[in-house]
Amino acid sequence: MYSVLARLGSLVAPVVRGMTLGVRGACFDADGRVFLVRHSYMPGWYLPGGGVERGETVEEALVRELREEGGIELDAAPSLHGVYRNPKRPRDHVLVYVSYAFRRPAPPLYPNREIAEVGFFDLGALPEAATPATRRRLAEIAEGAPVSPNW
Repeated sequence: MYSVLARLGSLVAPVVRGMTLGVRGACFDADGRVFLVRHSYMPGWYLPGGGVERGETVEEALVRELREEGGIELDAAPSLHGVYRNPKRPRDHVLVYVSYAFRRPAPPLYPNREIAEVGFFDLGALPEAATPATRRRLAEIAEGAPVSPNW
C-alpha cells in the first residue's frame, strides 16, 4: 500500500508543488583539490549541498549544508558561480557557489546516516563515480568550459 501511495505522490508532486531551490559548494583547498561527498542514499560523488529550507537564505543553506556534510566552515564569502535548472524536474533550481577560503575544524565522523564517504580530489583524478553534473560544474569553474543553464 505504501509503495503505491509513494509512487502516486512522486507523480503528482512535480505538478502541484512549488519551485524547489538547492545549493552546492565547490570548495577548493590550497592544493587546488575539490571537496566531494558520496551520499549513503544515492550513487555517485557530488559537490556538497542540499535544499534551501523555508525561511532560510541561500547563503544560510550553503553554510548549513557545508557544515553538516563536510564540517566545512567558510572563512570568506563564497562567490556565486551559476544558477541551474534541473531538466528532469524543471521547477527545481540549484545555485553553485565557489570557495577557496575555508577550514574543517570538526569534520563529522564518516560514514554517517547521510554521508558514506568524503574526500579532496585533484581535478584530473576525480572519482570514477563523480556525477556528470559535478564534472560539468567543475569544468566550468576550473577550465572555463561554457556554462550551461541546465544541471
